[in-house]
Amino acid sequence: MDVFEAIKERRSVRAYDDKPVEKEKLGKIFEAARLAPSACNFQEWRFVIVTEKPKREKLMEAANNQKFVAEAPVVIACCAETDEHIMRCGELCYPIDIAIVIDHITLAAVALGLGTCWIGSFYPEKIKKVLNIPESVKVVELLTLGYPADSPHPKNRKSLKEIVSFEEWG
Repeated sequence: MDVFEAIKERRSVRAYDDKPVEKEKLGKIFEAARLAPSACNFQEWRFVIVTEKPKREKLMEAANNQKFVAEAPVVIACCAETDEHIMRCGELCYPIDIAIVIDHITLAAVALGLGTCWIGSFYPEKIKKVLNIPESVKVVELLTLGYPADSPHPKNRKSLKEIVSFEEWG
């Protein structure tokens, strides 16, 4: 699958088959993550991969009881070990770098026949407790991963005219 097809096919999956994700596929996905760019090449991202059902159930509770979090065969805690470096543009590096690396993960997953969903509705301190993550580490996002159990719905996206301008705003 080429990158444009993966981008077109990527969607938020909230229903998963019970089939486990093969270690080989996880290896390919995290190789794609490892190769993501980061500000100043800091590579502040860190991941905790959770496959054990009891831990996924605890993560579900910490993620506002969203049932599909426990149903996904893999839940990834996307974290940052950071000194909170601020780029010249005034933005923190780590949230942007985590977003880039998660995008690499989601596109690699699609290319391997898997689905993902970004989870931003969770309590970081509860996640840290479940996964024994140090206080100094930021839990930025959760990501579910597995084989989709449902069919894709068409994406509703704005037209290019609504989002792109050339040479100046508007």
